[in-house]
Amino acid sequence: MSQTTSPSLPFVQSEMHPSRWGDPALAGPLPDSARGLVELAFGLEDTPGLAEPAVPESGLSDDLLAALRGAVGDGYVLTDDQTRRLRTRGKSTPDLLRMRAGDLSDAPDAVVRPAGHDEIAAVLAAAVEHRIAVVPFGGGTAVTGGLAARREGYAGLVSLDLVRMKGLLAVDEVSMTATLEPGLRGPEAEALLAERGLTLGHYPQSFEYATIGGFAATRSSGQSSAGYGRFDALVVGLRVATPRGELRLGSAPATAAGPDLRQLILGSEGAFGVITAVTVRVRRMPAAKVYEGWRWPSFAAGADAMRTLAQAGLLPTVIRLSDENETAINLARPDDIGDEDAAAGCLMITGYEGEPGAVAAKKDAVTAVLEGLGGTPLGSEAGEAWAHGRFGAPYLRDAMLDVGVLVETMETATFWSNREALYTGVKDALTAELGDGAIVLCHISHVYETGCSLYFTVAAKGADDPLAQWLRAKAAASDAMMAAGATITHHHAVGTDHRPWLTQEIGELGASVLRAVKADLDPTGILNPGVLIPDAPQLASSRPDSSRPDVADV
Repeated sequence: MSQTTSPSLPFVQSEMHPSRWGDPALAGPLPDSARGLVELAFGLEDTPGLAEPAVPESGLSDDLLAALRGAVGDGYVLTDDQTRRLRTRGKSTPDLLRMRAGDLSDAPDAVVRPAGHDEIAAVLAAAVEHRIAVVPFGGGTAVTGGLAARREGYAGLVSLDLVRMKGLLAVDEVSMTATLEPGLRGPEAEALLAERGLTLGHYPQSFEYATIGGFAATRSSGQSSAGYGRFDALVVGLRVATPRGELRLGSAPATAAGPDLRQLILGSEGAFGVITAVTVRVRRMPAAKVYEGWRWPSFAAGADAMRTLAQAGLLPTVIRLSDENETAINLARPDDIGDEDAAAGCLMITGYEGEPGAVAAKKDAVTAVLEGLGGTPLGSEAGEAWAHGRFGAPYLRDAMLDVGVLVETMETATFWSNREALYTGVKDALTAELGDGAIVLCHISHVYETGCSLYFTVAAKGADDPLAQWLRAKAAASDAMMAAGATITHHHAVGTDHRPWLTQEIGELGASVLRAVKADLDPTGILNPGVLIPDAPQLASSRPDSSRPDVADV
């Protein structure tokens, strides 16, 4: 029997620095353990201090602001510089480089904070009437340009900030589901569920700031995906506000009632509607958690071991494999970057969560397979170190930007038989574009019976124009992904950055289907314009050249 509940977190929000990742109190200089390595590889060049760039004046008229205030109340339409600055773009390296260069051209004209589904519907109605572009905003952790909507042709652009929507709406402990509001950050959702002894178990690297709505809108995949599943696999129901009305999806755990429209909304990045409630599968909180390390002689050997476990149905809760370069630099342990004790070969992290007996049984079974395939157990130290520092890598990225080193990540996925070709193709493309001095690292952290993801981290000496430098490298790597027959993104979503390659992946007919859905649900095109949906061919062929692949007509 479903039990309705109403706990909601207070309206407080710790904000990330506009030009950095995460908690400003945790930002710091490059750690001593990494400084020598970085200086040896790239040299050190302290960049100017980070000033707060000026925000363009809001372009919304008093009449338009009044219409928005009529939807959410006078106190929840904000036009001050700091609030608008904090809702500008996401946290990719290009986003930060633009911010550090003083470019706030994507700042919203206003930040609108609705309290629930009905207020969101009212905002969308006002936006349709006055032709205002609306960008849904959760945690601001987007890394593919998903928060940099097109402004041309609109009376203004607003950030629809879901920070007030932090409720646990319902729990069904018989069916083991929970309904959450979209503005809950990862730790907040886990805290509310923990009060009932439950967990969602979704821990992407952005966990501390990303939100439930963002997880759904981008098809997020967490570090425990081998055990808990991708976020889209956890979703059983959705409530969505669209410019044409409400969608309520998910009346049963499975259905044959036509195509599953939940899958249409998952990954739609706010272009089809605004997710206002998410019903997810939950589990009992694990009584035991064990993490450990393994050493493999090569990336290929470790990947084959992962494939064997996946196809045998023996995956642990967490499984992650670093290639030789990432292992040597020790990126799996951000607190110990540059540790000279790092050994050769490739580091694998395995983790087990659940009841103690089940954890012990799974661990014994996995250990027998890995040892039989030639893996060397390293004990718990490496695993616990990874678990302790697994959310810290973005802080290291910012510290490297501070000393003139360009650092960014990208990810893709393919079938096991194509893994080596994709791995080599992307590495070669990045090295060719950035030069032999660039460092390209890779790890596998999401595996399936049929294939796996590849997550690349790239570091290079920053050029005079590091933004243009990275956009060229990103384009080269994306072209290599397409040439290898892989996906343009496994869990970072499409946004504006990947949109130029989406038609290559899904075909022109597939792109036409997305445009048709957009036209039906959002006929005036107010929702996140320029994000996700590929250009129509006649527009794509006439689009002017740009150094920014995320600038295009819809």
